Amino acid sequence: MAHPSSPGACHHGGGHPKREGSVVRRRIRGAAVVAVLLTGIVPVAAAEAAAPHRPRPLPLERLFDNRAVSDDARPGEADFDGAGASLSARDLAAAGWTPGRTLGVDGAELTLPRSGPGERDNVVADGQTVRVRGRGDALAFLVAGTGGEASGTGTVRYRDGSRGGYRLTAPDWRSGPLATKSVALPHINTPGGQLAEKARLYVVTVPLARGREVASVVLPRDRSATDLHVFALSVRSPAKGWTGSWAASTSGYTAVGDYSDRTVRLVVHTSTGGPRVRVRLDNTFAAAPVRIGGATVAVQEAGAEARGEPRRLTFRGGRTGTGIPAGAQAYSDPLDFDVPADSNLLVSFHLPGQVTTAPVHSQAIQRSYVSSPGDHAADGSPAAYSSTITTWPLLTGVDVSGGPGSVVLLGDSITDGVRSAQSANRRWPNVLATRLLNQSDVPRYGVLNHGISANRVVADRYPGDGVSTDTGGVSALHRLDRDVLAQTSARTVVVFEGVNDVRWGASADEVIAGLRKVADRAHARDLHVVAATIAPCEGESLCTAAADAQREAVNAYIREGGDFDAVLDFDAVLRDPAHPARMLPAYDSGDHLHPGDAGLAALANSVDLRKLEP
Repeated sequence: MAHPSSPGACHHGGGHPKREGSVVRRRIRGAAVVAVLLTGIVPVAAAEAAAPHRPRPLPLERLFDNRAVSDDARPGEADFDGAGASLSARDLAAAGWTPGRTLGVDGAELTLPRSGPGERDNVVADGQTVRVRGRGDALAFLVAGTGGEASGTGTVRYRDGSRGGYRLTAPDWRSGPLATKSVALPHINTPGGQLAEKARLYVVTVPLARGREVASVVLPRDRSATDLHVFALSVRSPAKGWTGSWAASTSGYTAVGDYSDRTVRLVVHTSTGGPRVRVRLDNTFAAAPVRIGGATVAVQEAGAEARGEPRRLTFRGGRTGTGIPAGAQAYSDPLDFDVPADSNLLVSFHLPGQVTTAPVHSQAIQRSYVSSPGDHAADGSPAAYSSTITTWPLLTGVDVSGGPGSVVLLGDSITDGVRSAQSANRRWPNVLATRLLNQSDVPRYGVLNHGISANRVVADRYPGDGVSTDTGGVSALHRLDRDVLAQTSARTVVVFEGVNDVRWGASADEVIAGLRKVADRAHARDLHVVAATIAPCEGESLCTAAADAQREAVNAYIREGGDFDAVLDFDAVLRDPAHPARMLPAYDSGDHLHPGDAGLAALANSVDLRKLEP
C-alpha cells in the first residue's frame, strides 16, 4: 500500500492506514447483485464549504496502492485481499488480459493496468479523486471486492460545475456471481501454494448525466470491513451516428465441434438499413481468447452464396483480423456498404486457431454455414461451405449508420422465435420491424431481438461460466447491462418475460420484484420502458393451474403500469376468449406454449407503435 503521505494513500474508515498483508478481513460469502444508482445532480459549490481542500484529480494509476497480481513462482510479492492471496499473472495472460491492453466490455473500453506481477495495479477505493474525461451514458469500472461484496457511494464532477452521486457495488473476487463476471480465472495464488479456485473480475457500470462532460470522479469512501478494488475506469461513450439493425444474445457457452481453420458464414436479417456498417463479436463467458483471422459482409443471394463480392471488414484501425480476450468484445471498423433494410446479410469470419467451444445464440431459427479448411470469408461462391449450423456463434450485433436509434426486445423463446418457420424471419420482432419500416408516424427504429429460449427474469439457466449444454442464458437481471443498456443507441426496451419463471415454480412476487428492478435500472439510463403481459399456456405440461395463478398475478401488476411507461397486453392478444388460460387454437404452434407464425404476427400487429416512442 502507499505510504499515508503519498498521493495514493488509502485510509480505513477509522482513519488508520491500511497496510498490505497486515489485516485478515472478514469474508462474506453468497450471491452478490450489482446495483447502480444515480442520485440527483446538484451544484458542486454547495459542497465546497464542507470540503474546501478538495484534492487535485490524478490519473488512476497514480493512485494505485494495492498489489493484486503475482507471478505463480513468487506469490508473496502480491497481497490482494490482506490475507496473502492474489491473482495469477499466468491465468490473466491465458485469458488475453495482458498488462496495458484495452478491452471492450459491454460497450465500454477499459485499459488494463500496465503493471507487472508484484507491482501496484489497483486502488482500494477510499474517497480518492480520479481524473476522468469524456461524455457518455455511463461510467465503467473494472472492479472486485475482497472480504465480501463491497459497496459505497461516490461522486461524479462535471465540467459545468455540477455533480452527481453514484453507488458502486463490487462483487467478491472469490464468491461473487459467475453470471455477471467479466472473466473468471482458474486459480488463486497464496503463500502456501496455488488453489484450484475461481477468481473473478467484474465490469460494473453506473449511469451519468447525458450530455455533460465528466471532469473527475470521487471513488466511494471505505466505511466497511470489505475492500472495493478499482483496476480501471472510463466513460462509456455513446455510439453516435449508429443504429442497431440486428442483434442476438449469447445464450450459453457450448461445444461446437471443430471450427479450427474454418470460416463461419452466418445469415442474419436486418431491420433498418443504412450506408455504412459495423459488426460486433462477443467472446462472452469464455475462458480463453479467440482469434478472428479475417471477416467480410455481403448481401445474401441464396444459401451461402453472396450477391456480388463480399466486402472485407477490418478491426482496430485497419487490421485484417483481431483477437478477442475472454469475456470481451470487438467492433469492426466502419465500412462504406449499403445495408438494405429487411434483408438477409452474410457475415463471415475465419477462425485460424483451435476453436472447439464458443459462445453461441442457440436458437437462431436460421440456417448458417461452416466451410471446409481455410479462409473463405471473401468467397462469393458457396462451394467451400460444406456444412450447416442453426446457431449464431460469436456474432452479436450489426449496426448501420444514421437512423433514429433502436428498440430492444428483452424476452424468452416467444421473442426468440421458437416454433416459427425455419429461415423465414417470421419472429414477432421481424414483423414489428417491417411495420416500423412501412409507416411514418413514429421514427423507423432498428429492432434488436434479445430473446433467449428458456430464459427467466430472476433465475439463471446457464450458470455464467464453463462449457454447458444448457443455453437458456443467465437471467434477464444478470444480462440487462450487456443485452439492453449497452446496446447500440437503445431508446426503448420492451420486456416480455416471466412465463418460464412461473412454470418452474417462481412466485408472482419474485417475478414482480425482478421486473421492477429491470424497469428501475433501465429508467436510470433514460430508457423508455414498455412491459408486455405474459401469454397463456394451459395444456403445456408445466403450465399448471398453480402456475397460471401466478401468471395472472404478474399480469395484474403489469396492467397497473405504475413501473412502466407503457404496457402491451399480449395475454389479451393470444388468449382464447372462451378459455382465457389457454392460447387461441389458431395461434397455437401445437405445443400450447409457443405461438406459431400466425400468433407471432398477431403479437407484432397488436403493438401500438406510438408506445415505443420515448
